[in-house]
Amino acid sequence: MRIRAAVVVGVLMALPACGHPVGSAPAPTHGHLVGDPAEVPVAHPVSPDRRVGAVFLGAGDLHTCTGSVVHSGHGDLIMTAAHCLGGNTPTSFVPGFAKTAASPDVWMVHAVYLDPRWVNARDPRADYAVVRVGRADGQPVEARTGSGLSLGHAPPPHSPVSVVGYPAGVGGMPVGCRARTGITESGYPSVACAGLVEGTSGAPWMSGSTVVGVTGGLEGGGCGQNVSYSAPFDEHTAALLARAEAGGPGDVAPVAFASGC
Repeated sequence: MRIRAAVVVGVLMALPACGHPVGSAPAPTHGHLVGDPAEVPVAHPVSPDRRVGAVFLGAGDLHTCTGSVVHSGHGDLIMTAAHCLGGNTPTSFVPGFAKTAASPDVWMVHAVYLDPRWVNARDPRADYAVVRVGRADGQPVEARTGSGLSLGHAPPPHSPVSVVGYPAGVGGMPVGCRARTGITESGYPSVACAGLVEGTSGAPWMSGSTVVGVTGGLEGGGCGQNVSYSAPFDEHTAALLARAEAGGPGDVAPVAFASGC
């Protein structure tokens, strides 16, 4: 999975992992891929995209996942993987993160909206979250980024997508990969790309200015180093965004998550 497996002192007893660990096991064989390229592309350093940012779980400087700004009426919503969030742990988001962030660059998580399938059973088909963020001066995150990504549906096989994410750590820059999608026999969208390491859980799969997936879902995003997965975006995903836009209380994210890796 793509979220760092670590102990965060004073925050969580165990932090689930976001992204493929470096040197992890080969890609699993039980999800047959359709449309995978003969040669797997490799993620490489890219310039920050103001719509994509690092997710910090806890009060320290360690970013553990990736999120993206999704367009909404109030301009205050982002998306990430549900397994990136745990309990009531203070969480923040820095759009366009590049090595460091000053206080005005940080938006705190105010509410988390989860698919009931995730809350009730941690169904990997619902491994996505819509999150309301804000900061003290009231400026919405879209005012900083200039725009947000529109929400789409799961891409059909052979669709070109761009994936941008942040390797887990302190500081650093994003990595990106452009590849064509596949699909597993069980219906999870896939992207064959090496180098999408720990920290890239929640990374948006972008088709133009539309987000059609986030790294997560099957095996928390993938046990192997060369293939990433997404929960299939569908009418449930659209309904969750609508609920978040309507406001109201959010959900409490389950703390523990077992990827099966």
